[in-house]
Amino acid sequence: MKAEYVNSFYIATKDVFHLMLDLDVERGDLEVVEGLVSSKNANVVLGVTGDLKGSVLFSFTRDMILEMVRIMSGLEMKTIDNFVSSALGEVANIIGGNALTNLTSYNYVCDLAPPQVIIGEYKSLSMANKKALLVPIKTDIGEFDINIFITDDKKKL
Repeated sequence: MKAEYVNSFYIATKDVFHLMLDLDVERGDLEVVEGLVSSKNANVVLGVTGDLKGSVLFSFTRDMILEMVRIMSGLEMKTIDNFVSSALGEVANIIGGNALTNLTSYNYVCDLAPPQVIIGEYKSLSMANKKALLVPIKTDIGEFDINIFITDDKKKL
């Protein structure tokens, strides 16, 4: 997997968390995962089409997403309801859109499919691509994972 994929998503995450949540993010050690990936309580899958194909899985803990929503809205939420799910999907969608915008500087033209929010604790999720790059992210309110399942589909001349 090319560094520009990871860097584009990391930079977008860093920017969105700083602007929307006033939080700094720190990237942990990257890891290649094959087959099934572990998930957390609140997950969002973004499909990527165009020159790059695949998906990106964001996995958050329940406590972290509830704190994110509290910071954004000022509302103290106790459960992951439709409002929280919608906010989670929108944050992931903004990160994805910014990441794809970053990728245009590498001459990639891509689109996002609407976010799919998956709530509940699952031991693992299966994604279409066999290999993914796990990007662990640390913040002051918790840790979350970004799993990048992207392949280059750009036609070589």
